[in-house]
Amino acid sequence: MSHWSIGIDIGGTFTDFVAIESKMSRIYELKILTTHSDPMIGVIKGLEELIQSQTINPQDISRVVHASTLFTNALIERTGCVTGLITNQGFKDIIEMGNERKYDLYDLAISRNKPIILRSHRVEVSGRINAKGEELVPLNLDESMLAIKKLSDLGVQSIAICLLHSYCNPSHEKQLAELIVKTYPSIVVTLSSEVSPIIREYERTSTAVTNAYIKPLANSYLGSFEKVLNSLGIQSQTLMMLSNGGLNRLQEAKNNPIALLESGPAAGVTSAAYFGKEENFQQLLAFDMGGTTAKLCLIENGQAAITHAFEAARLKRFVPGSGIPLHITTVDLIEIGAGGGSIAELDALALLTVGPKSAGSEPGPASYGLGGLLPTVTDANLILGYLNPLFFAGGKLPLSRELALQSTTHLCEALAIRATQLALGIHDIVAENMATAARLHVAEHGHDPKSFVLVATGGGGPLHAYSIAKKIGVTKILCPSNAGVASAFGLLIAPARADRSKTISFRPQVDDIKQFKITLSDLENEVRHTLISLSETFSPIEITYQAEARFVGQGFNLLFDLNHTKTYLNTNKNYSDDIQKTFLSAYLKKFGRIPPNGVIELVNLRVHGISKPIMPWIRSPLPEIKKSPIELNRPVYFKELNAFVDTPIFNRGQLPNNFKKQGPLLIEDSSTTIVVGPTASIEKTNNDNLLMLINA
Repeated sequence: MSHWSIGIDIGGTFTDFVAIESKMSRIYELKILTTHSDPMIGVIKGLEELIQSQTINPQDISRVVHASTLFTNALIERTGCVTGLITNQGFKDIIEMGNERKYDLYDLAISRNKPIILRSHRVEVSGRINAKGEELVPLNLDESMLAIKKLSDLGVQSIAICLLHSYCNPSHEKQLAELIVKTYPSIVVTLSSEVSPIIREYERTSTAVTNAYIKPLANSYLGSFEKVLNSLGIQSQTLMMLSNGGLNRLQEAKNNPIALLESGPAAGVTSAAYFGKEENFQQLLAFDMGGTTAKLCLIENGQAAITHAFEAARLKRFVPGSGIPLHITTVDLIEIGAGGGSIAELDALALLTVGPKSAGSEPGPASYGLGGLLPTVTDANLILGYLNPLFFAGGKLPLSRELALQSTTHLCEALAIRATQLALGIHDIVAENMATAARLHVAEHGHDPKSFVLVATGGGGPLHAYSIAKKIGVTKILCPSNAGVASAFGLLIAPARADRSKTISFRPQVDDIKQFKITLSDLENEVRHTLISLSETFSPIEITYQAEARFVGQGFNLLFDLNHTKTYLNTNKNYSDDIQKTFLSAYLKKFGRIPPNGVIELVNLRVHGISKPIMPWIRSPLPEIKKSPIELNRPVYFKELNAFVDTPIFNRGQLPNNFKKQGPLLIEDSSTTIVVGPTASIEKTNNDNLLMLINA
């Protein structure tokens, strides 16, 4: 009997599907325009088309994995639910006060992200717990009931509870939650002690509030997703991609939807690491460009960079502090508003800009013929000849070059240039925006982009990779098979993952290690409990331990691995000396010197559990193709040649195994087009990937 696995990635413009049949190791891909009014309409349409075209028995579908940008968009567009906040007396304004730092010291008209909870929807209660977890003032239950009733009367659908020092004693938060569940069971509750049991009051409150803001939406959406699968006869294991690059159960996603904010981009990074490993490339820049945004992530030694601090909805895309700070474990990537649907317009200085506004899928770029009137990146690429109007999205969405040209009229008149010049400017601005972001991101990690291989995925990645690589000095570009739906493919090869964190004040030089070991063991048990239900389809759980520490008096923490912890955790050995040595080694590597007479303090403990998928399939060996591919030609504009040139066009599925060509040329498949410029060559690898080499 066949077993099918299906990955579904809902993006801002397209919803991508990848289906893998285990018995024959067959891979099928599909793109459907995202239906923003109700994303499930597009999901149903795509699943029905897959089932019919491949004659799939729904009962043979053993696993469905899903990722979506819905919750990120809800946060950016402020379309979440009516939310309330319960906190200690005197602290209801903390989400407005923040950390009282300006993200741009020289901006006299600086603006901040507006709080997602109105001041009228924040209430304070008596009761206080100190930093040691000791109760100083009992919780006033009568006062608490009045506060909860006030929020209910205001029509809140969700309440975030964030009390002082609940990371070390959550008893007061739990009492409030019990009152809400008992008296107002329809209201959804989020506890900061569950979603972010970490010190720093502002960030912890912000994390809890954001989770509460999107939680009812997540519960409704994920419930609808389950109903859609059931209506199609699919009774399979359903998993969600998390921002950390791992999978987990649907219920886990419902409890903490904040962990889904970067789910789609994380899946793209997972696939990039997979394809890089196929070609023995360990140092990668994962570049994923879709219809709405472009993302880039650093992959070192085959592992994607992970961070525990994330900012959502930044007002200035490259400026830390301009967004909503969140304590979540996520793939460390940058994201800019540059995709196929990004709109070109003139700014206040009458200069051409591209994005972050997007035409999305409704109405979409002008060339879609669905009502869009403004010029976009897709329209520019069509004018330049990079896109085949009859083969876009596998031929399911014909493009109109005439409509694309019409959309540029007002900008061409305003700038007194021809449509070709405007299109080239749009293409070049997108490349420069991404190149700037890449330079900053790589530099922040202490690297030179020239030593990395660029992995281009998404519908727009292979289209723009050549231009971006030229700007940042990269000489190798890997264009994987199924690149246009790489995020959906990444869903099916990703491991299961769970992360747990806890604040603990532990000074290894003086404190008893007993409590340290108890806390670490409790976190490990939580991780294992979360993943144990997936044991049938995933390999044994691998646990890793990390800590954030500092010298007493410092205001920052350094994350480092807790070496030998697995060996020592279940023994009576006091390994405080090993912890100190490991931290000092990491500190010296990071900063080059160690302060004299410093006392080390461990602040946060972090435990990660990863379980790799047991895949009953492997990528099929390449079929032997000996015939030369059918070569077509069309005029394509290249900046280096400053002209349209008659350019060879190849179909990727027809390329022989020994294919190798010098540019300029284009290679098309059903989900993307690879642009090979005049200074590059391209060859097919043994793994069906395409490797582009740029002359230095």
